[in-house]
Amino acid sequence: MSIIETDKKYIANTYNRFPVEIVSGKGSLMYDVNGKEYIDMGSGIGVTSFGAADEQWQKAVADQISKVQHTSNLYYTQPCAMLAEMLCKKTGMKKVFFSNSGAEANECGIKAIRKYASEKKGPDFYKIITLKNSFHGRTLTTLAATGQEVFHKLFTPLTPGFVYVEANNIEELKETVEKEKIAGIMIECVQGEGGVMPLSKDFTGEIAKIAKEKDIILMVDEVQTGNGRTGKLYSYMNYGLKPDVVSTAKGLAGGLPIGATMLGKKVENIFGFGDQGSTFGGNPVSCAAALSILGRIDDELLGLVKEKSKYIFKEFKGAKGVESVSGMGLMIGIKTVRPAKDIVLKCIDKGVLCLTAKDKVRLLPALNIPFEQLKKAVSIIKETCGEDLS
Repeated sequence: MSIIETDKKYIANTYNRFPVEIVSGKGSLMYDVNGKEYIDMGSGIGVTSFGAADEQWQKAVADQISKVQHTSNLYYTQPCAMLAEMLCKKTGMKKVFFSNSGAEANECGIKAIRKYASEKKGPDFYKIITLKNSFHGRTLTTLAATGQEVFHKLFTPLTPGFVYVEANNIEELKETVEKEKIAGIMIECVQGEGGVMPLSKDFTGEIAKIAKEKDIILMVDEVQTGNGRTGKLYSYMNYGLKPDVVSTAKGLAGGLPIGATMLGKKVENIFGFGDQGSTFGGNPVSCAAALSILGRIDDELLGLVKEKSKYIFKEFKGAKGVESVSGMGLMIGIKTVRPAKDIVLKCIDKGVLCLTAKDKVRLLPALNIPFEQLKKAVSIIKETCGEDLS
């Protein structure tokens, strides 16, 4: 059997994969089993921050593997401690809990919110406001936090305690805070799976004001938006927010699994011994990889992210077959006249890998994608969007 046939026979039917078997890559170029070259505009859904087979990343991983690959959290390791220090120094947050994924990082943040509210206001204060059209993960609790009914219907009953507010609706937000016993507000500054839609600064400013006045924990989900993706280290920095809890994952370790929940001053000591744990969280190899990535996300790189973003927006705004462009940094959604999946499949034929988000073509290229490769990919996607419309 081919790998595709073996996969279909033995892997659970959870992924509607594209008909491409990737065997290798270098930077933003990927190669399939037949040797065909693709420009990667998805970076593993925003994971491979510096592309495939990045040499500095490889060295960091190999060096750590040659020492020890795992110890458990019963012992101290240097990569774990150093990564926590780097995250705190770059953000102003105070402490970090490491896990393996974005959903786990969000679960930890939810626990922090609920414990803080229970201790400060009593056990009746456990509800968390999230936004309609949001996405926070696929565990039962993070599905419950996700403000999209399509993800809920097959898995009820979900974890109770989440209420949903329309994004950018300040009045609905205020009414909900007055009506419910709210422990926290959890947002994505740019709703990724919800169609790459940035929140308005007026709305996020009102959230911050209410959270401060009512002693409500403000949590920002930076799973997809974090680690340089939006042109700042974390997307909340574009909004001038100072969240109490920040979750991140995806691009943090450049291709190895890691999740991080950062705790601000208000909740830095909310967890005691035994309140939270993870067998693989803080794994020294994943942390060494993350140190390599995070240490290279500097002002120069972020400036280039913004420059590339500006170029992409300019090329697609008003282009034939394009209805609208949304997003921030190198996290971009393109609403196309033709179905987004049709565009993606045609781009695969032409040697470009991109993604979808709802009814949009989604672009999440590596932060360091060379300009010449970016321009070629944009040209192909743009051409494909305009085909067959005359």
